[in-house]
Amino acid sequence: MRTAGISAASVIAATIISLFNLPAQTGTGRRTTNLGTIGQLGTCLKEMEADNSLKGAGIAILAVTPGCDTLVSRNSGRLMVPASNMKMITTALALHSLGGDFRYETRIGYTGHISGGTLHGDLYIIGGGDPTLFSSGRIAEPRETVFGRWHSILSDAGIREIDGYIIGDGRAFPGMLEQESWQLNDSGTYYGTGISGLSFNENIQSFRVAPGEKPGDPVEIAPVYPEAPWMRYIYSCTTGKKGSGNTLYFYTSSLAPVGEMRGTFAIDRKPRTEEAANKFPEYTCAHYFTEYLKGKGMSCSGGPADLGTVFCPAAPSWKECPQEKLCILGGTMSPSLAKIAAVTNMESNNLYAEAMMKTIGMEYCGKGSYDSAYVAVDGILSELGISPSGARIRDGSGLSRENLVSPEFFCRLLMAMMDSPAFDDYLESLPYPGGEGTLKYMLKGTPEMTKTRIRMKSGSMGGVRCFTGYIIPSSGCKEDAIVFSVMINNFTAPVSRIQPVIEKLISLLAQCN
Repeated sequence: MRTAGISAASVIAATIISLFNLPAQTGTGRRTTNLGTIGQLGTCLKEMEADNSLKGAGIAILAVTPGCDTLVSRNSGRLMVPASNMKMITTALALHSLGGDFRYETRIGYTGHISGGTLHGDLYIIGGGDPTLFSSGRIAEPRETVFGRWHSILSDAGIREIDGYIIGDGRAFPGMLEQESWQLNDSGTYYGTGISGLSFNENIQSFRVAPGEKPGDPVEIAPVYPEAPWMRYIYSCTTGKKGSGNTLYFYTSSLAPVGEMRGTFAIDRKPRTEEAANKFPEYTCAHYFTEYLKGKGMSCSGGPADLGTVFCPAAPSWKECPQEKLCILGGTMSPSLAKIAAVTNMESNNLYAEAMMKTIGMEYCGKGSYDSAYVAVDGILSELGISPSGARIRDGSGLSRENLVSPEFFCRLLMAMMDSPAFDDYLESLPYPGGEGTLKYMLKGTPEMTKTRIRMKSGSMGGVRCFTGYIIPSSGCKEDAIVFSVMINNFTAPVSRIQPVIEKLISLLAQCN
């Protein structure tokens, strides 16, 4: 989504939010629920359950008003796989607990001492968890701009040469980049890169791919960005027959600098950029900053390194320095959490969601791990007056199939967020049908003013299709708002057959207020 799109969305969101700030209407002036539409909702639900494309699927739905009027309900307490609807929970908890003005800081520190313009020690790039760092996304600053600021920090400290290493420090989020329950083929993709305390380019490695001359030939493939000369790439992928599509998957891990591309790329496919996971973002950051400084005439005797097992400094006497003992020179700040949450929900950005999940663990428990995040989640839910019993949360993005959430839980959370100081930022982070983001092609033919009143998040993976969100009242009465969650699991029909059924239900809900 482009900046101009966000500006337009912000204007619409401000209009919608202003509706909630109108005085509540009372007595005969208050808009009443359309009883005829309620009847149509019941009919729509029966048609959905009788639809052969949903035969054997799990269906769970709830739509209610803050005044506790139930518009439609079916299996509302059933635990379902939410897919990216998980981001509704993650962004809500992060915005409520940290505030929309929260920012991540990436700091520059060192060990040893500075004399005669030389740092006799190691320079540390200390990640604070910023998921936007060196991203190509619209809210991130260009790499050269950030590097320029870091260079200025060194110059202001009198450093013109480094006799040591430049170390990428991702200790803010310890442990594996990925959540352990993610599927193997997901963890090598651009959407399953996992989050580091020091990320780089959203931890993505891009490749240029094109089919060979005939089926069975090797795929023409080459890494593009970031340059990673330390990696050994294995290409076990072949050109597929016409119409066979793209089944390329990249397999890699942080255990060794090796990655293998498997699968097929159809003969009739156009050349494209394929994005996969870079499991060494800390080292990548250190490498690129080392090269930047070299271009500015600043040498580094040890070169780049990180604190992992593959690229840690090779000197036998070298020891890792605790962060609290580093001498801090300065740092740079991320965009606001409100902006990060907006990208997370509108573009369904998994990396940003995982960053927020680990961040609440770091802020609440002092450690940016998933175990700490689970403790923080329960604590924040308690602050909101919500029991965690209606959900099992395993990650921030919804990529884990071990996540289980009920429509009832979603609706309780959304109603609680209406009373949160962070509600304006939360509502503005949600896309609407026909607008920029993941809902751009939804509800075609529906009046624009109706679509802009529907603020929701989609969630999909194999056999899973979910939509959760708000329907803003045209009456301006907060009690006429609708919160809803439509969750379908375990279907085998194509999504193209499932989607119209869901859209009909949501469209009818929008006619209720």
